[in-house]
Amino acid sequence: TGLIATTVRHGFPYQPSSMAFDPVQKILAIGTQSGALRLFGRPGVECYCQHESGAAVIQLQFLINEALVSALADDSVHLWNLRQKRPAILHSLKFNRERITFCHLPFQSKWLYIGTERGNIHIVNVESFMLSGYVIMWNKAIELSSKAHPGPVVHISDNPMDEGKLIIGFESGIVVLWDLKSKKADYRYTYDEAIHSVAWHHEGKQFICSHSDGTLTIWNVRGQGKPIQTITPHGKQPKDGKKPEPCKPILKVEYKTTRNGDPFIILSGGLSYDTVGRRPCLTVMHGKSTAVLEMDYPIVDFLTLCETPYPNDFQEPYAVVVLLEKDLVVIDLAQNGYPIFENPYPLTIHESPVTCCEYFADCPVDLIPALYSVGSRQKRQGYSKKEWPISGGNWGQGTQSYPEIIITGHADGTVKFWDASAIMLQVLYKLKTAKVFDRNRSKEDKGSTETSDEDPFAIQIMSWCPESRMLCVAGVSANVIIYRFSKLEVTTEVLLEVRMQYELNDIESPDGGGGGGEQTSAHPTPGASPQTSGPPSHPSTSSNNSDGGNIPCLKVRSTPLKQSPGYQVDLVVQLVWVSGEPPQQITSLALNSSYGLVVFGNSNGLAVVDYIQKTVVLNLGTVELYGSNDPYQRQPRSPRKTRQPSGGLCDINEGSATSEDRCKSPTSGNLSFSVLLRERKGGVHICLVCLLLPLHCGCFTSLCFLLTVLLSVCPPRGANPLDHRDNSFSRSRSSSVTSIDKEAREAISSFHFCETFARKGDSTLTHCLYVGTSLGTVLALALTLPPAGEQRQLQPVIISPTGMLVRLKGSILRMAVLDSTGSQVPPAYEPWYEPNVTADGEEREKVRKRRPVSVSPSTSQDLNESQYAVVCSEKQAKVISLPSQTCIYKHSITETSFILRADVVQMSQGVCVACFCANGHIMTLSKQNHHIMSSIKLFLLLKLSFKVRHKCLS
Repeated sequence: TGLIATTVRHGFPYQPSSMAFDPVQKILAIGTQSGALRLFGRPGVECYCQHESGAAVIQLQFLINEALVSALADDSVHLWNLRQKRPAILHSLKFNRERITFCHLPFQSKWLYIGTERGNIHIVNVESFMLSGYVIMWNKAIELSSKAHPGPVVHISDNPMDEGKLIIGFESGIVVLWDLKSKKADYRYTYDEAIHSVAWHHEGKQFICSHSDGTLTIWNVRGQGKPIQTITPHGKQPKDGKKPEPCKPILKVEYKTTRNGDPFIILSGGLSYDTVGRRPCLTVMHGKSTAVLEMDYPIVDFLTLCETPYPNDFQEPYAVVVLLEKDLVVIDLAQNGYPIFENPYPLTIHESPVTCCEYFADCPVDLIPALYSVGSRQKRQGYSKKEWPISGGNWGQGTQSYPEIIITGHADGTVKFWDASAIMLQVLYKLKTAKVFDRNRSKEDKGSTETSDEDPFAIQIMSWCPESRMLCVAGVSANVIIYRFSKLEVTTEVLLEVRMQYELNDIESPDGGGGGGEQTSAHPTPGASPQTSGPPSHPSTSSNNSDGGNIPCLKVRSTPLKQSPGYQVDLVVQLVWVSGEPPQQITSLALNSSYGLVVFGNSNGLAVVDYIQKTVVLNLGTVELYGSNDPYQRQPRSPRKTRQPSGGLCDINEGSATSEDRCKSPTSGNLSFSVLLRERKGGVHICLVCLLLPLHCGCFTSLCFLLTVLLSVCPPRGANPLDHRDNSFSRSRSSSVTSIDKEAREAISSFHFCETFARKGDSTLTHCLYVGTSLGTVLALALTLPPAGEQRQLQPVIISPTGMLVRLKGSILRMAVLDSTGSQVPPAYEPWYEPNVTADGEEREKVRKRRPVSVSPSTSQDLNESQYAVVCSEKQAKVISLPSQTCIYKHSITETSFILRADVVQMSQGVCVACFCANGHIMTLSKQNHHIMSSIKLFLLLKLSFKVRHKCLS
């Protein structure tokens, strides 16, 4: 258990409930409803503590420059020592008979005043943390001013000019000025509306109260009876002089003076009742001006930061810290318009909900500076020019010596890169993937996005190569975007787009009923106009497209896209609607920069895209990956009609082509469209579609082509041969899903690029792609790549399935390859180079001839059993010896739960499999220390327990 010493929590405190600020140390404390305590200082200084009881923190008070007092909902009070590396509780006090409602600790005082629900006030000595015995009883405080109980204590504060005088506010509207020495009330002030808060003028001659009807009352200390002024900040003033209409309660007010101007009255709440749907507001009243500052979330608390900690001097407020339910905002009071400070803390992780997350350790040393360099130019405008005012604490020495990066994908399509090398997270760079798409959809187009209309740009999966800096993201709208990293700004005239269509034609059973077919599409006869990738408003010239065929969920923008330094779009791939049915969401994604390939899969099958040549290399249904070795014995389905497939390519010259030009036949453009037909028992099976081959020069390198690729997977084995008799089609759905249908919907769950033995008994290493499925099968594909350089630009990549490697229980989550010493063999990669080269021809030639870095084992090793494949599923982990493909060890990780996430990690002790289980456990499985050739045994190395919310798992 000594391997993991600390758990670091990043992000905004969950359900914040209270806040305090130390004006000398300049430290902010935030308490939460679960008893957590977060301390914030200068950027990079942060601390997390937890009350053992887990009760809500109802109030925090700094013993300024020394300690912190916390009051909890379980009626306990705690004193925290802040003068040690990790804050700890020095003293605690528990009330058994009374409920704590309010605490006050005067500046430079040793007395802590605690108000209760019964209306009494107890005084605690802070040094000994024991009750002093001095109690202010509610009946003594109000005496005959009220016949009824005044309610709980809602406020206590000492007169700034005389700490022997206390203002006590009771909920019912009674305020008492109590003399501590004479133990009696000097004055009582009564108002007929409930009180929420009280604040002093620094001279101690006036105070202000906020009330439940949206009014503020200002009182002279020596005045009796009525307030000297009543203000309704948001109330409409009637012309006949009557009282303004009541407003919502003013929950808190602060009264801060300035030496050379009017005082500031700052309040939360108090809005008019007719402002339905208006966002929560903080109101700043300064002289004759009233500024209403809208907040994104409800206000939990706010504090005014002042130049002096002394309450009896001019306060000179310079900022307001506003704690919201899901954010922390600091407002600059000294600048016109009250701009906010740019928040340097990593609290904005969930600014838009996180939809996926990836972690990378031991990144290239130049990567974080490169991301920071482009990210620092993304500064948003409109922030205060001053330094962040919460600036206390000192940086500790980080223990990590290697760069760590966390990447988060968000519901709004944003991708954020975070430096996680230190204990503190720091935003390095933000990428907005939604910029690629046209946000202005017409009414006709909106129907095509109904599957993900709430967050159509949400990021679902990310794949990143730190060495080459290539990034690939898959969105919830069945789109894949490939990015390259560049330090130079470019303008892309027309984005290159590949549209993909996976189809299983409908099954016509003898009785005419549907057989549960997948997405369907009727293709035009060879003489008809092909389906093209024109705008969704003109989906096609063919009549069968009236119900939404060949339309992607999102429309790629057609106007020039200015791409700043950083990540720039290289290729957009979209799956399209077929016959009114949306494309299946992408379930797996992988990228390899050495091979120049991106592979993605869904519940239908997989597709491999060559992003160097901008072509689709392979598109196969999951069933076809098995070949004749399908373990599920899927039965042939009913005979059905099939049609000659046809696909179209668009040639858009500098974006000036007309809609007529976009609908040329496949043979009329500069690119040829080839379909490989392979004979099979019972009919023709289309197994490889859309190899894009240049007819003349290397025209693929131009970004002026908009490629449309219609990818088709034809009938399962046993279907009829092609039938050209009829160009119509029928579309029906079975009301129930059979077990055969479930098996047919075997989704692709994971990928792994590697250099290994592709087939059983091979003696040489081959470029490979391992494919894991939701039914626990690992299949291998052998990759044949053209030589590097010019031939890589022109010759096609050839991919051939080599059969099944292994089967496990549950969906495959992670795969890895180890060498004969038990060390992980990372995939080959290409080092990063500047893609937008502006140098001369010689420099361009150097870039073009760069060779990828291969990290495969040396050929001098014994090749008899020189590699091992480690595979982890939702239930099991297995170790496979290669090239014999024999299972030498298997381990059942969980029987009662399932693994949510797994990774194969190279640790100092060797390789281990780390698993995060749905029951909240983290488990690490490791090989024993003896030589991996004798045996690889997985055992439980470490087990941690986390509270996992079911909501998070869904």
